[in-house]
Amino acid sequence: MITVKTETQGRVMIVRLENPPRNFMTSRMVVELDEVMRGLENDRSIGSVVITGGVPNVFITHFDVAEIVRGSEGFGLTISPTQAGGSLRALGAVGRVPGARGLLERSPAAGMLALRQIHELFLRMNRLDKTIIAAINGLALGGGCELALACDVRIMAKGDHRIGLPEATLGIIPGAGGTQRLARVLGPGRALEMMLEGRALTPKEARDLGLVHRIVDTASLLDEAIETAERLARRSPAAVAGLKRAVYDGASRPLDEGLHVERAQFLATASTAAAKRAMQSYADEVEKLGDVAPWQVEGSMERWQDGTAVDMVA
Repeated sequence: MITVKTETQGRVMIVRLENPPRNFMTSRMVVELDEVMRGLENDRSIGSVVITGGVPNVFITHFDVAEIVRGSEGFGLTISPTQAGGSLRALGAVGRVPGARGLLERSPAAGMLALRQIHELFLRMNRLDKTIIAAINGLALGGGCELALACDVRIMAKGDHRIGLPEATLGIIPGAGGTQRLARVLGPGRALEMMLEGRALTPKEARDLGLVHRIVDTASLLDEAIETAERLARRSPAAVAGLKRAVYDGASRPLDEGLHVERAQFLATASTAAAKRAMQSYADEVEKLGDVAPWQVEGSMERWQDGTAVDMVA
C-alpha cells in the first residue's frame, strides 16, 4: 500500500499521508516521503509543498508505537546514552558503505537505522529550496507533531483535536527531532515543561503559544494552505534556501557564527540574476516615484509581497 500520495497544482505539490484507519507514521511512510523530497531537490517546476493527512481529522496520529517496540528489541540489554551515541555513529559509517543499508534493514540495528532516516528526511526538508507547509487537518501527536515542526509554515484546522509530544508518558523522549525543534520554536523552558507534562495543545493553544502560525476552519484548511503555497512559490528558490539556511542553521549557533551564515547567504542570493532583476526593478520604481516611497502607493507593496511585481523564478 502506498502511504504517500502526491498531486500538483501549478507550482504547488500537495502531499497526502494515508495509512488508514489510524494514520500512524511508519518507516515505510518515511521512506516514501523521503523519495518525494529527494525528487524535488532539482525540480524547478515546483516552488512549494503542502503536506496534509489523507485520513479525515488526522494529520498523523503518531509514529507506530508497535514498530518502535520491535525496533527497541534489537538493543538487547538497557544501554546508556553514551553507548547509544557510539552505536549511532558506527551505524552512520556502516550505512555509507555500498549495499550495507539493505543488510542493516534486516538486522537488529533496523530500529536505529529508521531513527537516523527520519532525521535525514526532516533535515532534507529544511534544506530544500521550496517552502513546505503543514496543513494540519487533525490529530498530530509524537511523530505527527515532529513532522509539522520540520515544515516551514504550520496551518492547523480548528476542532476537537490536539498537537503535542506526549512521549514522556510512555517512558521515552521524542526521537524525530522534537526536543530540538520544539525548543527552537517555543524556547527551552516552555518546550521542556510541555514535553515533561506530555501535554497536547488545542489548535487555539498551539496558535497562541506559537507552535502553529494560524488556525482556520476545517473546510478552508487546504484552500488556505494552497493559497499560501502559491504565493510563496513565487519567491526565488535561492532566497528560500538562503532564508531557511540562515534560520535553521545560523539561528542555533552563537551570534557571530549565525551572522556569518547570514552574510554568506546574503551575498549568494544577491549575486543571482533573479535578485539583480528584482532589485533593479524596485530601484527603478523608487526613482520614478520621486519623493513618494513605493510603500506609500496603494497596492505597490502588495505586488512585491504576493510575488507579482517581478518574476523571481525564471
